[in-house]
Amino acid sequence: MSVQLHFYNDKSAADSIFESIEKEKVLPRLKALVSKANRKGLEVLDPDRNRLIRIGMETDGSNRVVKNGYGLFDLSWNAGRTAEWATRIDGELEEIRGAIYRAHGSPLRFLIWAGMGGSAEDKHAYIGAGLLQRGVRCYVLDSTDPAKLKHILEDMLRRSRKSMAVTLQSTLVVGMAMGMTSYEPVLNLEKLATLYEKHEVDAQANFLYMTLPGSLLDRFALARGFRKVELQMDGRVTTAGRHSSPLTRGSLYPLGLSGANLEGWMSSASLSEEDILSAWKLSAFLHAQGLAGRDKVTLMLPKPWEEAGVWTKQDFEESLGKSELVGIKIVIGEKIRMPNYRPPRDSQQDRVFVAVVVKDLEGPDADKVALLRRAGYPVATFSFERGTTLAEYMQFVHYVVFGLAWLRDMNFVTQPGVELYKAVAARVIKSPHSAGPRTAVHAAKWRGGIILDYGHLAAHVANPKATAPAIYGSLVGALATERKVEYGELTFFGDTRYSARGRAMRIVLNKAGETLFRSRLKMPVDIYEGPAMNHSYHEMIIGHGRCFSTILISEASESIPEIAYSADYHRAQYQATLLALAERGRPVVSITVKDLQANTLLSLQEFFREAAKWARP
Repeated sequence: MSVQLHFYNDKSAADSIFESIEKEKVLPRLKALVSKANRKGLEVLDPDRNRLIRIGMETDGSNRVVKNGYGLFDLSWNAGRTAEWATRIDGELEEIRGAIYRAHGSPLRFLIWAGMGGSAEDKHAYIGAGLLQRGVRCYVLDSTDPAKLKHILEDMLRRSRKSMAVTLQSTLVVGMAMGMTSYEPVLNLEKLATLYEKHEVDAQANFLYMTLPGSLLDRFALARGFRKVELQMDGRVTTAGRHSSPLTRGSLYPLGLSGANLEGWMSSASLSEEDILSAWKLSAFLHAQGLAGRDKVTLMLPKPWEEAGVWTKQDFEESLGKSELVGIKIVIGEKIRMPNYRPPRDSQQDRVFVAVVVKDLEGPDADKVALLRRAGYPVATFSFERGTTLAEYMQFVHYVVFGLAWLRDMNFVTQPGVELYKAVAARVIKSPHSAGPRTAVHAAKWRGGIILDYGHLAAHVANPKATAPAIYGSLVGALATERKVEYGELTFFGDTRYSARGRAMRIVLNKAGETLFRSRLKMPVDIYEGPAMNHSYHEMIIGHGRCFSTILISEASESIPEIAYSADYHRAQYQATLLALAERGRPVVSITVKDLQANTLLSLQEFFREAAKWARP
């Protein structure tokens, strides 16, 4: 791979910042540290004597190193073993197929991948890029909303044209969690195992899992007798969930089941020193722009790679979102519209644009990139040669994130904000009353059964007797004018991928994001579903802040009575999200809709349209 970088309208100190990386010989030092850790163990490492230990490893309360987090690079440095590893993976997958066939006489047709955040986002990227179109059909179960599993199962039945029992026999279920306390995959595996029992299907050949030793998932799956598969080909435990792609079994299994050339995929992720230095040049550019207040990185990807935007966003924000002083917001899913941006010379102009070009892939729009350059916005373009794989892009992004972590002296493998949310969720589900009573006194109703709860921001509401859209619009507008918030978040707690009504909700939120945040307030907005968002980029909202969060949920939840799957835990996660943000003093409101029927969604669309009139920038 060869990367060509170009920077435009950049008057920052990026060149001198990059020179500091070269001068300090970061790459040789990094390789030497990882080699030492592998050969001599973590006990010989002293965080006080090596900055690389502080930013890429985990320590305990006694400042002892307890985990090496540099596996995302170490795996790629084993390029000489890719042929061996590819052969081994192919053999493992053939064994899995064979076990299912021997147990049930059925070929493997479906894959349900139960995981959250970094254990799931790469699969979405692969599906979007068309890498999982052949062979086994992959579904990503990254929610505790019963609607997601319900609609996945319905689609499987429609495609198989068989009974539920026969369809389950042809399904592989993989649970993955690279956090000790991730409960979501445990819940989903438990419900799926119950479904197999209900239909009298022996599940031993159909279930496997990947996780850390002693984690919640490990304890649950071990007791069930499910097969455990080590995440890394080298047998080590040195990667976080968001770093598991592109080179661990968590990425390689879905690709292999779709007939991908695994040897080519893995070898392509072994970047040359020249390409690694190019990644760090981009790190230096982004760091310099961030120091100048331009920390909203608007990412433009080739069209086939657009689904990799969320993966990229998570890699940056969950890794680097811990500091209130300096952050980096990756803006995805935007159409380039010049009226939505502040002029380049505006003191509040906080955008920088990054265009990713691959010579044989369509997009991004070259005319729009040129327009941004001519207007005077800071723009970076990095061009990959023809035939570049998504694996190369992912590994390049990992190095860019590391480069920023080095420059900011920030640990990029921990995730304290996500852990806070998990702790609050556990507290809420254990004792629902700990979530506190509904703040009915600080709620405003809107037609169509829509309720705005602004209890956590009641002190900022000038006129509580105003309409719900007026309260909402005035709140976000005032906080934006005071620069207490610099971007928005619209997160719906429910399925927006497999359910038609959920997809309709996503369309409403996309329109709201454009009308209210981008056009009216000239700020970016994150639009996604929860709780996946909590594991993907919640770190940035809790850690760095400056976000106006709007968390939505439907009162009419779905369920799967056959396996006693209700939305109770899903609602607890919704409450926990609100509480975690409020505990950190982050601006947050909730919106409850009565259901996802067309009339209700029309009322919600009208709510945001009216709110935009009150959001005075």
